[in-house]
Amino acid sequence: MADRVLRGSRLGAVSYETDRDHDLAPRRTARYQTENGDIYEIPFADDAEIPGTWMCKNGQEGKLLDGPAPEEKKGKPPRTHWDMLLERRSLEDLDDLLKERLDVLKKRRRAGSR
Repeated sequence: MADRVLRGSRLGAVSYETDRDHDLAPRRTARYQTENGDIYEIPFADDAEIPGTWMCKNGQEGKLLDGPAPEEKKGKPPRTHWDMLLERRSLEDLDDLLKERLDVLKKRRRAGSR
């Protein structure tokens, strides 16, 4: 008889213990909302620090509802190519280089039109 009961069972894959007489860890649920309006809940441990943002299943980042706004990270503004060029050269140097290159191009055009 016992063989018949275990024959269709997935041994090791399913626990036959009940949750009776077990205390689960205390939890609290945080609600997040994405830009397109989807609201979803994520369970956290009661003593865990709840982040201001959390990625949704749809791939968008959700912001915490009913909580403090996420702190914006202070970062450097992105440097452009022009900013990096100005770190290496002055405007006067750049004007001189531009004049030199324009002279070279003018000489090529004159030589090619003959």
